[in-house]
Amino acid sequence: MKRRWKVRPAKSNWGEFGDDDQIGRLNLITPDVRRMAALEIKEGLTFCLSIPLDLPGGNLLVSNRLPPMRTIAKKAGRPFVNFPFCCDNPDWNDIGCDDAVTLYTQYSTQWDALSHIGCEFDADDDGEAEIVYYNGYRGGEHILGPDAEKGPGALRLGIENMAETCVQGRGVMVDLFARFGAEQKLVGYEDLMRVLEEDKITVESGDMLCIHTGWTRAVVEQKDNLDTQLLHGSHSVLNGADGKLLDWIDKSGIAALIADNFAVEGFQTSSGDGSRRFPALPLHRRCIVELGMNLGELWHLSPLNDWLKANKRSRFMLTAPPLRMPGSFGSPVTPVATV
Repeated sequence: MKRRWKVRPAKSNWGEFGDDDQIGRLNLITPDVRRMAALEIKEGLTFCLSIPLDLPGGNLLVSNRLPPMRTIAKKAGRPFVNFPFCCDNPDWNDIGCDDAVTLYTQYSTQWDALSHIGCEFDADDDGEAEIVYYNGYRGGEHILGPDAEKGPGALRLGIENMAETCVQGRGVMVDLFARFGAEQKLVGYEDLMRVLEEDKITVESGDMLCIHTGWTRAVVEQKDNLDTQLLHGSHSVLNGADGKLLDWIDKSGIAALIADNFAVEGFQTSSGDGSRRFPALPLHRRCIVELGMNLGELWHLSPLNDWLKANKRSRFMLTAPPLRMPGSFGSPVTPVATV
């Protein structure tokens, strides 16, 4: 098959896992990495790392994402709740309940698929930028909108590719909340390295790095009184404009990057060099588009973080497959940590 690009972004890894690769850095979670992760199970305790699917509530966080809407399935014109099976066979005495959900896949605790973020880049080296995604997959050809004959959805890089890997390996917790509290702060390379050094945290190839900021705990605790200050103006976020931080994420060998906040990083309001067009989310671009690294957002890390700190640990077994929804740009997830 003809390669989809003549040139690739300067710091990308396109083609390094194969020209047709669709799972990116998850390739680094090898059987050996999983075996090492299993060694982190010492107590047999588990932690649920998701918040309820109806949080953060409303649409103050993202205007175009709404809470789940539940409806009751029907059969023979009647609601399928306390439904008597004898309606189908008079000899049966079973009772059943079914419902349905309209769900925004990235409303709550979630994984970003590699089809979630693309960019404009001249991959054909012809002077015109194309819409490209990880490994050179193309907008309009592989990533389709509702007007496309085979759309809408991702013919390549859909979340099902992530699900098929099972997403199980070693998680590593980094506690930013203990250092920076609830005030909003852009955390760059020097900040992160200081925390890693002071907390004696080692990050290895294939690890899934979890960033604890305390944001999701605050959302859960204030779920009935949320405001824009908490949702948009509090707690730490990574500084995607810090080139040293982005380079470290690449060189660290981590397989996925996860945070308990919205978007992992802060939105950029200027380019820093006066450019007219620039990425709003440069860390997303580096991770998802250039490196093929899935991002996890809105995870509930605080209870696990508290336990790890109390037991002088930072590593754990992490199991977090998304829903196997062909063509989806993201997915809810109920991650499980085992310690």
